[in-house]
Amino acid sequence: MRFDTSLEKSHSFVVSQFKGPHEGKVVGRPQRSGLAITISHQTGAGAHEIADRAARVLQETEPHSTHAWKIFDRQLVEKALEDHHWPKALANKMPEDKRCYIDDVMDELFGLRPPSWVLAPQVAETTLRLAAAGHVILVGRGATVVTAQLPNVFHVRLIASLPKRIERVQKLHGLDPELAAKFIRKEDRGRRRYVEAHFHARLDADLLYDLVINTDRLTCGDAAALIAEGARRCFRASGGPA
Repeated sequence: MRFDTSLEKSHSFVVSQFKGPHEGKVVGRPQRSGLAITISHQTGAGAHEIADRAARVLQETEPHSTHAWKIFDRQLVEKALEDHHWPKALANKMPEDKRCYIDDVMDELFGLRPPSWVLAPQVAETTLRLAAAGHVILVGRGATVVTAQLPNVFHVRLIASLPKRIERVQKLHGLDPELAAKFIRKEDRGRRRYVEAHFHARLDADLLYDLVINTDRLTCGDAAALIAEGARRCFRASGGPA
């Protein structure tokens, strides 16, 4: 197996991104990147629809651009697997949650999947590469924390009241209110544990974000427009093109 060298390379790459501003530049980081956006969200806050609308708004403002805006949520894991030459089918075995150490060891032992301490840094490495290139919206997987040191990235957090989130999840998955609430608790708990376990950060830390939106109060279209405009303004302020 090639887990040892892969882990060493990925871990070193990820750690280098969390150096302070005076600890040296990241090797290979482009001098001028395109705009990128991360979206952290509570389950049922409308992240996927809002991300899709925001990408369309941003694309419409760049009619002559040769770069198409892309969204990576589940595709982020699939792209990481592709980058590191793992079967894409492994994406089904990689929930956004902290894995039990014993499960990781047993899965590695029987060749079912690489352990989390290999895969999580590799997903982070792919996240950094996509964000540095720009023209992407990255949803979940700790992307906000992973890209915190990249000046071209605009960070968004989507929240909503539990009743509103239950209502959205019911419509999306066809669940009754009790099962929808259970689904929300499980997904939110998994995301918290994933970020805490792999990046030692908390999703509810306000200073991680440039913009926090309560989607109880805004339509998905309005939230998308607000994200697109905020991201463009922030990017211009940091020295990006107008």
